[in-house]
Amino acid sequence: MTDAPQVNGNSLSHGTTRLGGLLAGHTQAAPPLPSPGTTGLHRPGPGPAGDAGGAAGPADVGVAASMPGVLPVGWEEITGLRQLVADDIDVLRKERRAAGSPLREQALEEAVRGRVRARVAEWAQQWSLEHPPLTAGELERVRTEVFNLLFLAGALQRVLDRPGVEDVLIDGVWMYIDSHDRPRQRVPSPFATTGQAVEWVNQMAAASGHGERQLSYASARVEFDLPDGARVAATLLTEDVVIAIRRHVLEKAGLAELVQWGAVDPLLAAFLSAAVKAGQSMIIAGDMASGKTTLMRALGREVPARERLATLESEPELRLNFDDPGLHAHVLAFRTREGNGERDAAGRVNLHDLVPVSLRYKATRVMVGEVRGEEAVAMLEAMIAGGSGSMCTLHAKDPQSVVDRLMVPLARAGLSDQAAYRLIAAAVDLIVYVDRIDETDLGGREHRFVSHVWEMAGRGEGGGVALSPVFAPGEEAGEERAVPTRTPMSERRMRKLERKGFYRRWLSEYPHGQWQPMRRAGGAA
Repeated sequence: MTDAPQVNGNSLSHGTTRLGGLLAGHTQAAPPLPSPGTTGLHRPGPGPAGDAGGAAGPADVGVAASMPGVLPVGWEEITGLRQLVADDIDVLRKERRAAGSPLREQALEEAVRGRVRARVAEWAQQWSLEHPPLTAGELERVRTEVFNLLFLAGALQRVLDRPGVEDVLIDGVWMYIDSHDRPRQRVPSPFATTGQAVEWVNQMAAASGHGERQLSYASARVEFDLPDGARVAATLLTEDVVIAIRRHVLEKAGLAELVQWGAVDPLLAAFLSAAVKAGQSMIIAGDMASGKTTLMRALGREVPARERLATLESEPELRLNFDDPGLHAHVLAFRTREGNGERDAAGRVNLHDLVPVSLRYKATRVMVGEVRGEEAVAMLEAMIAGGSGSMCTLHAKDPQSVVDRLMVPLARAGLSDQAAYRLIAAAVDLIVYVDRIDETDLGGREHRFVSHVWEMAGRGEGGGVALSPVFAPGEEAGEERAVPTRTPMSERRMRKLERKGFYRRWLSEYPHGQWQPMRRAGGAA
């Protein structure tokens, strides 16, 4: 057929930071983590359940050397140097502001590098009076760690820069690394003591602008963002300090990249792109870590440039502030705000408050990062009252529970079942479900893909809502991903899609979609 679906996308980001790239010429590449089936370095004593622990073997030495905790000097030396450089830069900033020429980002980076080199050189001379002199490579490692602690994620940057790393969790003496398409890795924590871990958290929180909230036993939890957008949550409410870091590997991915990754096929990508352009309001549902936010972020890139899009989040994950407003929508990124104290609600702004606020700034669409509470009512009302094309994500453990899961926050907000069903039926056009199959423990890979797309078909006979499947798993062909069902869409919605470039005949001409073969563990493609 001549007019096959076409999708325009953006270049794929592999998750490395720009500043991290600048360090590439100054640091040696870290050796890869052990392949599936090998063990990391075990400290003495029992490990987690199912992990017997044991003595380190030859393979463990390479793992340990690749971890950020192996420094030629003590951590206190690194933090001391970091403070000296920070003081130098504060003085330079004040001087430049007084002269009317404040430091720009690139000039700031170069100034920091210069001060790091100078301070480390001075320190190395004093160090060598009482210790063996450091080699050139060891001095470069010290310079890198000081720079990282100022600009990046400090002791963890080398781990976060590895391709595919999505989640890192430090629990006491162990660090757990979750990467795309790889089994979970367990390696020693880069921090030798709880004090070092807490100090790292507070250093990074201060650098992120959240320095007023420090991690301590009086204030036992804190959340903030790293410079590359990764989200950090740390707590002392557990037996030992726990630090969780979440990264979005596909932060800059559009629909074209999701096609390459197997999350959607070209037919489904064209359908969803047209639905966004046509102003179809949709809910993107799925289980944890299934790719809901990644899909909604990609769909946000399809919003026409003439529109203004408001993103409402408690944690900044969408990050749709585009560099070229001529190609993408104007984005207003709203965030919730905590109260003035642990028990003080004064100054608190939640997602429910943000929905009407965003509409006052002439936002034509609203995107809510995740609907959990009473903001569900405001979100659905915004979809009805002019926010056509709005989107939100919703946690649902299986496709059949999406509507029931949405009913929970509506009931908590005081709506009766009938009122809630009427609101859902009037507000939502499409429901998209993202599924996940993890076979990394079987030697396979992790599959994340859209499995269902339903059209809202009004009220059901039993008083609920009626959903019409537009895409569903192709059970007859053994396909677990979404393929056309040939169920007719409402004529009004289909005409809107056609005006945005989607041909209805594609749904019948591609009965099995355009998916590439899925390679499952233990079987051929």
